[in-house]
Amino acid sequence: MALWFGEARLPGGWAKGVRISLGGGLIASIVTDAPPESGDERHAIALPGLPNLHSHAFQRGMAGLAERAGPSADSFWTWREIMYRFVGRIGPDELRAIAALAFMEMLEAGFTRVGEFHYLHHAPDGRAYADPAAMAEAIAQAAEASGIALTLLPVFYAHGGFGGAAPGDAQRRFVTDPDGFAALVAASRRTVAGLPDAVVGIAPHSLRAVTPDELAAILPIAESGPIHIHIAEQVREVEDCLAWSGARPVEWLLDHAPVDGRWCLVHATHMREAETARLAASGAAAGLCPITEANLGDGLFPAPAFLAAGGAFGIGSDSNVRIDASEELRLLECGQRLSHRGRNLLARGGSTGAALFAGALAGGARALGAEAGIAVGRPADLVSLDARHPSLLAREGDALLDGWIFSAGREAVDCVWRRGVRQVTGGRHIARERIVADYAAALARLLA
Repeated sequence: MALWFGEARLPGGWAKGVRISLGGGLIASIVTDAPPESGDERHAIALPGLPNLHSHAFQRGMAGLAERAGPSADSFWTWREIMYRFVGRIGPDELRAIAALAFMEMLEAGFTRVGEFHYLHHAPDGRAYADPAAMAEAIAQAAEASGIALTLLPVFYAHGGFGGAAPGDAQRRFVTDPDGFAALVAASRRTVAGLPDAVVGIAPHSLRAVTPDELAAILPIAESGPIHIHIAEQVREVEDCLAWSGARPVEWLLDHAPVDGRWCLVHATHMREAETARLAASGAAAGLCPITEANLGDGLFPAPAFLAAGGAFGIGSDSNVRIDASEELRLLECGQRLSHRGRNLLARGGSTGAALFAGALAGGARALGAEAGIAVGRPADLVSLDARHPSLLAREGDALLDGWIFSAGREAVDCVWRRGVRQVTGGRHIARERIVADYAAALARLLA
């Protein structure tokens, strides 16, 4: 089988007349400046699929449910109480249905791999399932049903606040200890073993949910896999960390943990200049989720300084209130424009869209323990754009990325292949009707 594209973004840049031969789900060969051959599928524009490095799939089911003003000032912390109430009734069947919808929408938006930051482990009453990976299996089933590549990040969550504070009742479904967590990760590895290209890492939830001793104890469980952690998302979190330790969250982590290129620090919103420079130098990726960060009122990541220092980043859909790869990238830039009152602040010379796309592709893939890009031997994870979209007309090369990210958005995504299988055609997932029906039934049970 071969796909032919009028132009494609390869690791070395844009090329014309690109013929990509597939074999066993991998890219077998790439020929440029080539005419299409008989039997080739023909498309206009090819991009590598993007990694979504941070998702809480179950939260897709509560999208829009927290957009009503409460009796006092609303914040991340009041949103969290709504999330706790929603999560209280979700079982494996509901999680599978909700995650399948979220993963389907990710593929339709141009994401081909998801990093699932998975902390919903136990039954609603807080007791462990007979299989500690029962909920992880639901995530794996959703990935299989949608076709997306999965990096599963089981979460270690033990406390309700800094210094080992006892967890609250609403957190009972998340809580484990180091021994239980080791068993959970081992079971998760078995659960995803049948999924092609699956990766398992670990995710200490945050410094408020793990003590220093627990963090040290669980890091070896990652083996060679990625390590993700929420950090410095909210001002109150920074203040609480200072009260506990005398240091800011990113500062404390860099001082006390072996942070390197396997790590992803999710959000890292509130950093001072020295922390920003140190994080960039560590090699860890910043996991940025602009749609969710805007929705929750988190604040803005210091992106210009971080990128100027050589920092790596990726994008994620986090709460999945809206799933759109191009919008995440657009908000990443536009948030900085509003803050700094300038334009093209993350371009680093040349096309802003190209800089955003390249950064998210490279940093996101590394953070998820995977390879990305259209290259021989790699999975055939490809996205085609509709060249007939008004925002892509009369454009080529990097101008296509600018048109897609800053104007066309997800409606310009035409087809998506994951490991050589076309999962999206004409912007719609091949199993959309079934996945949406399953999701509707699950929501009817949860919200009855």
